[in-house]
Amino acid sequence: MNTLGFTHKIQEIIPSDISPEELGRITAEHKERYILQSIEGIFQAEITGNLRFSAQSKVDFPAVGDWVRYTKMDDQNAIILEVFSRFSTLERQAVGKNADIQIIAANIDVAFIVQSVGHDFNLNRLERYLSICYAAKIEPVIILTKIDLIDEDETKTLVDEISGRIKKVPVIALSNLNQKGLEELKQTMQANNTYCFIGSSGVGKSTIINHLKNEEVLKTNSISTSTNKGKHTTSHRELFVLNNGSIVIDTPGMRELGLTDVSGGIEITFEEIAELTGRCRYNDCTHTSEKGCAVLEAVENGELSPEAYENYQKLIREQQHFSSTIKEKRQRDKDFGKMVKAYKKHKNQNKP
Repeated sequence: MNTLGFTHKIQEIIPSDISPEELGRITAEHKERYILQSIEGIFQAEITGNLRFSAQSKVDFPAVGDWVRYTKMDDQNAIILEVFSRFSTLERQAVGKNADIQIIAANIDVAFIVQSVGHDFNLNRLERYLSICYAAKIEPVIILTKIDLIDEDETKTLVDEISGRIKKVPVIALSNLNQKGLEELKQTMQANNTYCFIGSSGVGKSTIINHLKNEEVLKTNSISTSTNKGKHTTSHRELFVLNNGSIVIDTPGMRELGLTDVSGGIEITFEEIAELTGRCRYNDCTHTSEKGCAVLEAVENGELSPEAYENYQKLIREQQHFSSTIKEKRQRDKDFGKMVKAYKKHKNQNKP
């Protein structure tokens, strides 16, 4: 099972009475149909009706990267009986749904946050991705792609711009055209660890994986010259085992990346602001207009980037909105449950 990333983190999660023949990992997902890989082979899989019924939300359904208990139906098909706990979960707010969470991938050790030079380069979006990774307890690495489109001085300027605002996160500058930086990326990837590539469409995620795999396992496309936006290529999440034994997961391009409960991740991303908070006059300082606010003073005297401060406030507001929406949804569900229970009780009392 080591070839699928069965590390000590997973061993601590899986019950000791589960036999290797019962254990598999989800390698792809297609609208509640799954590809499952185990020591016995690769199977098309579905979840049991009981698992579907007991699920509180879509979060409880299998996701790519999950470890599951299964039973074979035949040589090609299987039934998923149980989804085991995750040591990390990369998630976002479901598009168009204020209180729903969408799992991007599970049991990830390192997330490669991919941005390309030019139209896609956006420090605010990088901080958003970082907050999500830190909240999920996933180590982030930033990959700057398509550096063949600019010269070395311009590349260094962009890398310095990232490092100047985002501290302690490795940055790899890479070209899929001439494969510069690819060897540096390979050196960071260890056998049995699971890596996830995330970023917008058209930034080169799938092409990087093809280079790492030494074959074209993923369909790729280019940036549209008319809209300057990435064309949609990867349409689903999929897990691959590389020749060096490391595991990678490709994901669809995500233009919308709504935050969930990532308050802890925001604090780590904006470490400078978190440290300044301790110097504020008031413990409940919102860092917006209070006198004696160390954060506002740092912005005014140039110690803290105004752009980083504004993005911090934006992400905090978004996270707080999500938390309040979740709280309201849970209360509605609770009230509805009480109403159903009261109705059933009344109905039973009035039976002839």
